Amino acid sequence: MGGPGKTQEEDAAGLAQEFVRFAVESGVLRFGEFKTKAGRMSPYFFNAGLFDDGAKLGRLAQFYARALVASGIQFDMVFGPAYKGIPLAATVAVELARLGRNVPFAYNRKEAKDHGEGGQLVGAPLAGRVLIIDDVMSAGTAARESIALIRAAGATPHAMAIALDRQEKATEAGRDVEHSAVQYVRDVLGLQVCAIATLADLLLYLSASGGDAQMHQHRDRVLAYRQRYGVNDGPGA
Repeated sequence: MGGPGKTQEEDAAGLAQEFVRFAVESGVLRFGEFKTKAGRMSPYFFNAGLFDDGAKLGRLAQFYARALVASGIQFDMVFGPAYKGIPLAATVAVELARLGRNVPFAYNRKEAKDHGEGGQLVGAPLAGRVLIIDDVMSAGTAARESIALIRAAGATPHAMAIALDRQEKATEAGRDVEHSAVQYVRDVLGLQVCAIATLADLLLYLSASGGDAQMHQHRDRVLAYRQRYGVNDGPGA
C-alpha cells in the first residue's frame, strides 16, 4: 500500500492528515467548547454520526479499510457494537472486500429479539479473531461490552479499529487516571488497536494550516487541553 519511496510510517501519517482534513471539511470534527462525558470542556468535538450521507460514509469506510490494511493486523471477521458500530462494520466490510479482503461481519442488538430468529446477535456467527469497529473510545465501556459478547459466543476479541484516538486520560470513579481508554484496551485487555488518526495528528494538521489565524487559535487551545489531560506517548497511545 506504500507509495514510491515512502515508508509505512510516512504512509500512515499521510493517511491520518488526509482523514483529519476530511473530518474537518465534513463538519464532523468541530472546534469551540464542548463538554465531554468526563465533564471536561474540550476545544474540539468529533461526532462520527455526522458522516450522514452515502458519499461521506463510503469515504469513511475507505479510511478504516486503508488503515487496517496498513496496520498489518490479522482478523477473521468484523463486529459493530450497536448503534454507531453497525453501519461502520457493514461499510468497512464492503470496502475490505473491494480491497481483496472479504470477511464476514456481525453486530448486536441493544435488546435481545424474542421472535423470528431471536437472540442479540445479527449477521455472521462470531468465530475466530474478531475485529471490533467503533468511532472513538472515551471510557472503554463499549469495548468491554463487546469483548464480553464475543467471548460468550466462543470467539476471540482480537483488535479494535477506531476513527480518532483522543490520547487523553480516562476517568475511573470520577477521577482522572494516567492511561487513556485506548491504552487500557491495548495494555490491560490485550487487544491490538488501529486508529485512523490521533490527537497528535490533529495538532499537526492545525500547525500546518499556514497563515490561518483561526486554525492557529484552535491549535493553541487543543495543545493546552492536551498538556492538561493528555497521556504519555507510547506505542498506540
